[in-house]
Amino acid sequence: MDATPALAAFDFDGTISRRDTLLPFLARAAGRGRFAASWGRIGVSGARGRVALSERDDVKAEMIRLLLAERTESELRSLGERYARDLLSESLRPETVDRVRAHRDRGDTTVIVSASLIYYLEPMAELLGMDGVVGVEPEVRGGVLTGELVRPNVRAEQKVEQLTTWLDAHGRSLESDRMWAYGNTSGDHALLAAARHRFWLGRPNKLPPGAQLLTAGATLT
Repeated sequence: MDATPALAAFDFDGTISRRDTLLPFLARAAGRGRFAASWGRIGVSGARGRVALSERDDVKAEMIRLLLAERTESELRSLGERYARDLLSESLRPETVDRVRAHRDRGDTTVIVSASLIYYLEPMAELLGMDGVVGVEPEVRGGVLTGELVRPNVRAEQKVEQLTTWLDAHGRSLESDRMWAYGNTSGDHALLAAARHRFWLGRPNKLPPGAQLLTAGATLT
């Protein structure tokens, strides 16, 4: 029998949280006026404007450059800690939090794998008793953000690539027959495909191959 703990990988926005969390964080960090101006500057009208899938990585990188460059990392980490506490109190999906707890109590390794920022994902993981985070990490020099990203956006195939790197750094390897994955959008398909146990919190009519809907009260088997 393999003594290595199983791996449970969770997307964050729409999977652990009820909604998108990145844009509200950027608006909080930069101020709503500057946020709206930057959103319009890159050609998206309104805070709820739609962005094509093919453009999301570039739009995110540009928003982070426009809004967070030259900010101190300590300030953003402090803001992220407060934001995580706010999300914990009002914006998490109870059925997913229960699942995190069930994996944790069973001794599985629990990791958030998300295209959101590490500044609030890391304190959120700590609040939930999870083992780690694979998230969007801005580049920092001398304690100040440069506006660039350390690695590509954590979406689609990058979720698997960067999770593999995280596991390697912790002396683990990606064993699909021991992996559970949870997601809710097309950006999570690659992560789900890498897992033996696949759970979906998105629209039922968008259920990926081999996945099942996560329902309240579902138990680990």
